[in-house]
Amino acid sequence: MASARLAVDIGGTFTDLALEHAGGRATVKVLTTPSAPEQGVMNGVRQILADAGLRPADIAIVIHGTTLATNAIIERKGAVTALITTEGFRDVLAMGNESRYDQYDLNIVLPTPLVPRHLRLPVAERLDNSGKILLPLDEAGLRAMVPVLRREGVESIAIGFLHSFVNPTHERRARDILAAELPDIPISISSDVSPEMREWERFSTTVANAYVQPLMASYLNRLALGLAAMGMAAPVFLMLSGGGLTTIETACRFPIRLVESGPAGGAIFSAEIARECGLHNVLSFDMGGTTAKICLIDDFAPQTARNFEVARVGRFRKGSGLPLRIPVIEMVEIGAGGGSIAAVDTLGRIQVGPESAGADPGPACYGRGGRKPAVTDANLALGRYDPVRFAGGTMPLQTAPALAALATAIGDPLGLVADMAALGVIEMVDENMANAARVHAIESGKTYDGRCMIAFGGGGPVHACRVAEKIGITRILVPSGAGVGSAIGFLRAPVGYEVVRSLYQRFRSFDVAAVNALLSDMEAEAKAVVAQGSFGAATNQTRIAYMRYVGQGHEIAVPLPARVLTGDDVALIRAEYDRQYSRFFDRPVPGSDVEIMSYAVVVATTTARNIVSHAVAVASTAIPVRHRIVRDTATAAVAEWAIYDRADLAPGASLTGPAIIAEDETSTLVSPGWSAKITDQGYIELTRGIG
Repeated sequence: MASARLAVDIGGTFTDLALEHAGGRATVKVLTTPSAPEQGVMNGVRQILADAGLRPADIAIVIHGTTLATNAIIERKGAVTALITTEGFRDVLAMGNESRYDQYDLNIVLPTPLVPRHLRLPVAERLDNSGKILLPLDEAGLRAMVPVLRREGVESIAIGFLHSFVNPTHERRARDILAAELPDIPISISSDVSPEMREWERFSTTVANAYVQPLMASYLNRLALGLAAMGMAAPVFLMLSGGGLTTIETACRFPIRLVESGPAGGAIFSAEIARECGLHNVLSFDMGGTTAKICLIDDFAPQTARNFEVARVGRFRKGSGLPLRIPVIEMVEIGAGGGSIAAVDTLGRIQVGPESAGADPGPACYGRGGRKPAVTDANLALGRYDPVRFAGGTMPLQTAPALAALATAIGDPLGLVADMAALGVIEMVDENMANAARVHAIESGKTYDGRCMIAFGGGGPVHACRVAEKIGITRILVPSGAGVGSAIGFLRAPVGYEVVRSLYQRFRSFDVAAVNALLSDMEAEAKAVVAQGSFGAATNQTRIAYMRYVGQGHEIAVPLPARVLTGDDVALIRAEYDRQYSRFFDRPVPGSDVEIMSYAVVVATTTARNIVSHAVAVASTAIPVRHRIVRDTATAAVAEWAIYDRADLAPGASLTGPAIIAEDETSTLVSPGWSAKITDQGYIELTRGIG
């Protein structure tokens, strides 16, 4: 009987795979194939099955995450999309909420809508804020758009009408009419994709869903067919941005919920490590080939949000991207990875990212035609990577092209030799990541005092010590399988789905029956999606209401009982709102009424957490396998660093920096002033100032 579980994470540079089976766990990194991502997946599947001695038929489930949807929006490589909207509202996408992310920039650049104005087509119809029909849908006018859509080569359609989150009748009728006329074109309606108030965010999310839908549906279908052709009959589940799993069918319908699927797996990975090690306050640091992701985890749960921005035009600037209203694990993501390209700007400063060399051609040291220096080139030039062992020895690095690229692009303009140019590149990318971490903590109202950093991804353990020094963290944990941490995180995720809807209520006139009817309907929708992949597993349910004082602009989340509400619950929920409000703003506002803007229901399978006992490690001193000349980025000093093989380090082994602990998918740098030991679980624990 098939029992092995396979996880696949497609990144901008590498595709990571993790396989859990009766004999243990296997991991593999292969280059992503951007033109046909499924080919990289197939290459990795063949390799990992061969390494584990398994057949495709031995796989019981495949769990997949990908950045394809995000990249399509950032690179503007989605479908030709039209927006059908209420007459008078075609410019909502361009106007937004009229806020400016930089009040004093006279030449401010705002994100360009995914749909150009000539494809934002208005139709006569109107509902009021209660859902009452004021003007019936002009069906003849809608049908008159069909020749225009054909002539413009539209490949996907988004429909967003005013107040449709209360009454979806017009949107559904418009969808049915257009589907009959244009049966081969996918249609997204806002009352399905994002049934919440605030038309800019709702329209933007629906348009983004339509924009990536043909690309994602085509890719997922090709992937399913490719796996089936290999002889794999296992069901395929997709990682959602909010941390749950869903079926291919749901992912094809709502691909916008996949925009942060890969990073979400990394956050789940960190949360599980934190739970296993009893770490209540953690910073998750995931650095891959294209981006770095930073997430705060408290009490074993990552921060979550319902708002997300993609394709920001202003670096670290909230409000400079396209808004999406989807459930997400909250994190900051920046263009800082092994493939991030370095250059000298017009002011003579070293800039790193967000442009990436990706997998094709990749950094110069890959020997695949890349001519621009990337972070991996700089790490190699400083001696931080073993050119022979990189990616488990499957992709040896070439030092000469890396040095040449660094000298040409960085060294010559600044009058530096190649390795000093490399030092500048690494220091800048480390500062970029540290700065992003500082901003994220401030925006979250938290600090890094007493936090442990969990570092993973191909580049996380390489850069962890220096980033930790910059933000004041003195303890780092590098878990097993760190190089493919997000893929391992997929294997820990529950099958789950979140439904969010708006129903305006005030406590002074709270309609218990209406709220119960809404929550019951939402529960049924979420359970129906989860049932497709839960295979009868037990589920739990979470209910949340998003509330604010009347007149305020933003809501806070308040938990609700996961049952039918009664009149007695209203006072209890109000008291809970006051308590939650006091957590953020010190004290409630007495006498002010509270309004509930929307509700969320999450249904997810319960994940069994096996408690594994580990023998108490016997202390020992690690023995290096060799030494290598390395330049330290903090002091620029050149010295011999001891090199250790992680596979040789038993629990209890300890060592002091400077040193490098090498393994197939990554390397852990132990900077001067840091010490390392192997924990009872086999993880690397780095501590600053103890040695």
